[in-house]
Amino acid sequence: MPPKQYIFIEKYNGDLRTMPAYLQETDVVTVKVVNSHPENRKYGLPTVMATIILVDPKTGVPKAIMGGTRITALRTGAAGAIAAKHLANPNPKTVGIVGAGTQARTQLIGLQTVFETIKEVKAWDLNEKAAVSYAKEMKAKYQHVNICSVKNVKSAVQDADIVVTATPSRKPLVSAEWINDGTHINCIGADAPGKQELDPAVLLKAKIVIDDWEQSVHGGEINVPFSKGIIKQEDVWGDICEIVAGLKAGRREPEEVTIFASTGLAIQDAAAANVAYTKALKEKIGKQVDILNN
Repeated sequence: MPPKQYIFIEKYNGDLRTMPAYLQETDVVTVKVVNSHPENRKYGLPTVMATIILVDPKTGVPKAIMGGTRITALRTGAAGAIAAKHLANPNPKTVGIVGAGTQARTQLIGLQTVFETIKEVKAWDLNEKAAVSYAKEMKAKYQHVNICSVKNVKSAVQDADIVVTATPSRKPLVSAEWINDGTHINCIGADAPGKQELDPAVLLKAKIVIDDWEQSVHGGEINVPFSKGIIKQEDVWGDICEIVAGLKAGRREPEEVTIFASTGLAIQDAAAANVAYTKALKEKIGKQVDILNN
């Protein structure tokens, strides 16, 4: 899995990325093309859209071309849930959401799958209507949980057991003084150079876990403080793969502040796309096209 490649389209405040991966054990090869265009809300379009090509590793023949937008959303939510499972304190009750877009939804789906103890969700968005709409939608889905929109970031994250940041911000939104001991933070929004959501002081007092070193220093939550020398490689505890595999410990003490800085892995796309393809064949969903002779 090489690091994702970027084409920056400054004229439209967007970028395009390619993400190839090969899973040898399951013989799955995919290439994903995915964009990030924060202005797309103006046009009624998702800010992130993707297409995945599934390729036969033996011959190089394309096996399937599929929409990757939903797959990307779900696999990112799943990655956040896995990180929280290993890094958050047991039995979290309160979740703070910063940014009420697609990831606010799939991150909560993931957390609700892993934890049965969540009783309160507080959501903030720069667009207040988006936060209100999110709270209304999630209330209908999780009727046993008190879900509300709040007026500012501080109200969302203060006293939360788990915080999810999922915005395209290029300046810190979450201050260190608002984060209590024992909090776990899933940083989802920073996925390109210059993006950051946390005050670097939060990073300095936390156990930092990444998903991929090269991607993280290029465009993850640590990219800006790393480029400025505020944090160094030795300040990063490890990657989530090491923790899930048992090579490194996750949370050790209840008082630890833990951070999962997600950039998104092509191997996640490959695994999820293969599941989608297998189910589509079984349920006879999709259209057969002769690509080679067209």
